[in-house]
Amino acid sequence: MVCIRHFAGALALALLASGTALAVPPYSGTIFIDANIISDQIPSTYVGRVYKGQGIRNMFDRRTGAYADYNAYLFDVSYADGFTIEFEVNPEWGSEAAADVPVAFYAPVMGRLPRVQRQSITKVWMHMGDQAFGGCCGAVLIHTGSLAQSYIDAGILEETLAHESTHATLDATFAAAPGWLAAQAADAEFISTYAQDHPTTEDVAESFVPWLGITLGTVNAVDRAKIIAAIPNRLAFFDAQHFNLAPLRIFADGFDTP
Repeated sequence: MVCIRHFAGALALALLASGTALAVPPYSGTIFIDANIISDQIPSTYVGRVYKGQGIRNMFDRRTGAYADYNAYLFDVSYADGFTIEFEVNPEWGSEAAADVPVAFYAPVMGRLPRVQRQSITKVWMHMGDQAFGGCCGAVLIHTGSLAQSYIDAGILEETLAHESTHATLDATFAAAPGWLAAQAADAEFISTYAQDHPTTEDVAESFVPWLGITLGTVNAVDRAKIIAAIPNRLAFFDAQHFNLAPLRIFADGFDTP
């Protein structure tokens, strides 16, 4: 789901070459674990949006598989905790009014993501098309076609955006960090086949979403046991970061969001 090209699964290959067997991951992809890891009933921090006119922006589009300059419709979207994200909408919408429709829908959803993710996101790229979402380098990519509608219908839009926002915000800090690599090696198992197939580019995002579910207390007992058994060291790594998860309410005993 990340915008950039997947790198080779070096860690998985190294473990196999050393004779260390990888357990079969419990999930195919972690956005599908539970539609209520981030409930759509959580009040959004979204405050409002201001249209700024059109301007040239360099955006990634999965339909072409490339970055290009677009004369995008631009909206400054504000959140109650002080962050502003520029929504950059492909001119294919044809008018300010038409471009405002997807912004009006997705801006509040982004406001349900934890502060640790939103504070580093500077832009959201929006295109039509039946393509997967993505995230990298402080940007989240949204295609509004049938695949997006499938996320909405399944109730996993927040979980999907949390995954992509992890790419946009946390990958650069943690994906190659010694502490993360040590936790990854200590678990010797991946939470999903998607993470296992792309250990250097997808494991942080695939692990962060179930960590949210554990921390929020929003996964059932069966899934909780699976997640803890599969990636205890990765979970402990995230715990140690003391992420600010506002506006999500934390149900874990003795812990509350500042």
